[in-house]
Amino acid sequence: MRGAETPPKHNLRTWVLMLALVPTVVIAILLAVFFTVNRTIELEQNILSKTRQVAEPVALAMGLALKSKNRDEAKRLLTSLQISDPELVESIAVFDNNNRRFVSSHYNKGFIGLRHGGSLVTLNQVEQEIHDNKLVIKVPIFAISDEEKQAYQQPDLPIEKPERGPLLGYISVLMNVSDIIEAKHRNIIISFVIILIGIQLNLMFTIRLVKFISGPIDELSMFVSRINSNQETNELSKQYISELDFLKRHIVTMSKTLAASQNEMQTNIEQATSDLVKTLEQIEIQNVELDIAKKRAQDANQTKSEFLANMSHELRTPLNGVIGFAKQLAKTPLHSSQLEYIQTIERSANNLLSIINDILDFSKLEAGKMVIEIIPFSIRDALDETLKLIAPAAHDKHLEFVIDIHEDVPDDVSGDMKHLNQIITNLVGNAIKFTESGSVMVKVELESSHLEQILLRFEVHDTGIGIKPEHQKLLFQAFKQADSSISRRFGGTGLGLIITQRLVEALGGNINFQSELGKGSTFWCILPLERCQLRLGDSLPVANLKNKSVLLCEPNPLAASVTSDILSSWEMLYRVATSPEDVTNKLASSQNFDYFMLSIGDTCNLAKVQKVLQLAQTKTERIILLFNSSKHERLLGDVLNYTDAVIKTPFTSLSLARQMIYAQKTTQPAFYSSQAASPQQKKNLNVLAVDDNPANLMLIDALLNEIVTNVTTASSGEKAIRLAKQYRYDLILMDIQMPDIDGIQATQNIRKDSLNRNTPIVAVTAHSMSEEKERILASGMEDQLQKPIDVSDLQETIERWVNKPSFLQFERHTLNWELCLSQAGHKTELALEMLQMLVKSIPNTCEDIQTTFDAQEPKSMIQIIHKLHGACCYCGVPTTQGLCKQIETALKAGENIKQLEPEILELIDELIKVESAAKQIITQMSPESLYS
Repeated sequence: MRGAETPPKHNLRTWVLMLALVPTVVIAILLAVFFTVNRTIELEQNILSKTRQVAEPVALAMGLALKSKNRDEAKRLLTSLQISDPELVESIAVFDNNNRRFVSSHYNKGFIGLRHGGSLVTLNQVEQEIHDNKLVIKVPIFAISDEEKQAYQQPDLPIEKPERGPLLGYISVLMNVSDIIEAKHRNIIISFVIILIGIQLNLMFTIRLVKFISGPIDELSMFVSRINSNQETNELSKQYISELDFLKRHIVTMSKTLAASQNEMQTNIEQATSDLVKTLEQIEIQNVELDIAKKRAQDANQTKSEFLANMSHELRTPLNGVIGFAKQLAKTPLHSSQLEYIQTIERSANNLLSIINDILDFSKLEAGKMVIEIIPFSIRDALDETLKLIAPAAHDKHLEFVIDIHEDVPDDVSGDMKHLNQIITNLVGNAIKFTESGSVMVKVELESSHLEQILLRFEVHDTGIGIKPEHQKLLFQAFKQADSSISRRFGGTGLGLIITQRLVEALGGNINFQSELGKGSTFWCILPLERCQLRLGDSLPVANLKNKSVLLCEPNPLAASVTSDILSSWEMLYRVATSPEDVTNKLASSQNFDYFMLSIGDTCNLAKVQKVLQLAQTKTERIILLFNSSKHERLLGDVLNYTDAVIKTPFTSLSLARQMIYAQKTTQPAFYSSQAASPQQKKNLNVLAVDDNPANLMLIDALLNEIVTNVTTASSGEKAIRLAKQYRYDLILMDIQMPDIDGIQATQNIRKDSLNRNTPIVAVTAHSMSEEKERILASGMEDQLQKPIDVSDLQETIERWVNKPSFLQFERHTLNWELCLSQAGHKTELALEMLQMLVKSIPNTCEDIQTTFDAQEPKSMIQIIHKLHGACCYCGVPTTQGLCKQIETALKAGENIKQLEPEILELIDELIKVESAAKQIITQMSPESLYS
């Protein structure tokens, strides 16, 4: 946009002159052209009219001469015609009907332009042609009848127009039209002179008009400019014409008003400035106060984090002893009431631990310190393991507990398995807690899929108490429950759903629910995951089950429907029975079945079950028993000899397929409880346990003595350092918070100077904050074991770190086996498989990188680095992963490949190191792997 001070391209004088002159000139030119053309046409028509008036009578008279061949008469007529107007008529010639000259007034070589060029048949009327500024008129001559002849001799006799006779010839008249051309030129000159005179007159009046308009406007413009520049203005005393004088008066009034406004505005500005100075002083004081408040808030947040860490430690430490010794005591001979007391203590301690975990999880989410870990996992196996831990709570309340995973849901995915399990646990735990009778169902559906990205919908349906509409808005608020009486009736902190909501949002999903009072609730969440190219679960030949026959005895309708859908998806032939009597009838009336699946309910009678199983042994190939509670284990022991496999509900389609495909007729079923299992053989290991709390140290000692052969205990960090210098251990369990020398300092001293520099050291801590975990791992410890200690976690930790590679011939940043295990969900076989895939791709990748670098092709380089970056995310190679990210980011930002030569060469060298390190791990961890 043009600025306010920029002068216009054309001033008012130019516009007025243009608007006045242009229309005048255009109109004058149009009129001159019109009259000139009109005058020229009029001259031409007069000449033609005059010529035809002369030529047509001559043509009529010439007909008699042609008919009688009287050349003299014809010559006389032509001569008289030319003599009548010699300046106009140059030559006349008469031609007969054979187009031969009959007579002419002058000799004309070839009679150029006079002779008719075409057939005389077409000459039936007067024609005219122009040749070299000469006008030629050709008039046809027709034979004259007696009536025409009489009319010609006596012109006064009126006769009707006779019919035209045969063509006798034609007469051609050559005329000089130079006078017409001169007249045209003369008219043009006269018109041009008239236009010039008109333009001069218009210009004179226009300049006079501009003088009366532009002068006052210029003065008014200068007056407004001085106002705009805040300069002193003079009074406009001149009298202007018409509207200009009216405009002058308004501008003068406006200037006075503007001056008054400026004075008032200046007063307001001074007042506002004064107020602003005072406000700025207040804001400065407030900023100082805010800085102080911010520092206090940061100190309070730090205090809060330290408090949470200390609270976690102080609460979990005694709980570790309570829960641990309760479990140990339950293993000793006790009568029923004592066992019930111990189980009550354990449940109460676990409830307290659950409340503590909820508070700590909520605090971490509030502080934004929840760490998201993306690892590959099998979704069916993960849900199977998670729901089996929750199932006893549902079975204790005699609830029907079912899991339904749709067939199109991919099994191998990548995501945060830990927090997904926590979300499902919270939702299912709430459903079980608020459902007194009926069922709880977990459903997983594929919401959408695009390339490698998928959206899964997880739904939890229950038939519980439901939620009142006015209470539903309180569900996702911290420390709130739908009804204040709920906390008294069902317990809990009111943090479960808010934690679940925050977790879902942190994972990039959303959560919602529907509920009807007295009819139950449905909670669902939609979470984004990625497809994993690796095969994580078992590759089962489900096609082998096609057309196999199954008899299913399931009294629960919901479980029967879900199981039937699974069997139908495998194209199996199935029948459903709802009671032992129904089974007996179907077995007796039907042919043999390939499989018989029997669900043991709470009201099953041992005698009836045994009878059904005895009959089924004669009619079926394989018998699979479904049971849903530890209460049925005594009944289960009585019928084991009749079964081929036992499945604990709820189960996924993957679990059912494993048992149906691999179950065999044996005395020991494919699955049985831990009480029936044989005692576990101790591992021949030497383990050092360090803890300053006597109760915890006693508990760890008791737990370890059940798993390993040799256990040494130390009650302080100083004693642990002394023992580490004297003896070599296979594993060290190190408490973190100890007086004098804590666990981290003790670990650092052991790593510096002892016989256990390379011994795996696992932190045993009650801390749960992510910063504490990072600090522990950064100190040189390999892993962390959370208090209260779970026996299965302890066994898994020992199993994992006893089999750890014992070499340290490469840097941890080149290949970190612990990180590789963590990224593979602590599954050794999966971690080795991913390493093998990476190692196999390294030679081709290095070659492709070198070729693309030599060819200077940025697009191809981006594709190669992006693919390598994706493979590094699951293989524990932090340096390689960082280089890939750095190069890919630079290339996408448009940086030249040549400028990235140092990073690319470093990446190739790092890949060679990774290949060497990975081969060492694969060789040691899986000796059967061969490399050429």
